[in-house]
Amino acid sequence: MIEGLPALYIFMLSAFTGYEVISRVPVILHTPLMSGSNFVHGIVLVGAMIVMGEAEGTLELSIGFVAVAMAAGNAVGGFVATIRMLEMFQTANKQQGAN
Repeated sequence: MIEGLPALYIFMLSAFTGYEVISRVPVILHTPLMSGSNFVHGIVLVGAMIVMGEAEGTLELSIGFVAVAMAAGNAVGGFVATIRMLEMFQTANKQQGAN
């Protein structure tokens, strides 16, 4: 596993790259982008669970638990936001027929 300064360097590069990519997305593409990012958040959740499963000490277990809880909240919140955004695109006739 990568530790120390190289890990920090990779993290900073990925954060900068992610910011640059997301900031250049047109407004019309934000809904499909959110849907795709929810997929990535699901993968992050699985990774956090795998890492927590290999934790050995109390500190590692507590950090793993926080990571799993935050990843789960992020994935669920993303799906809720996507559903709400998609509901805004429904026509008035479809909304009245559902009620």
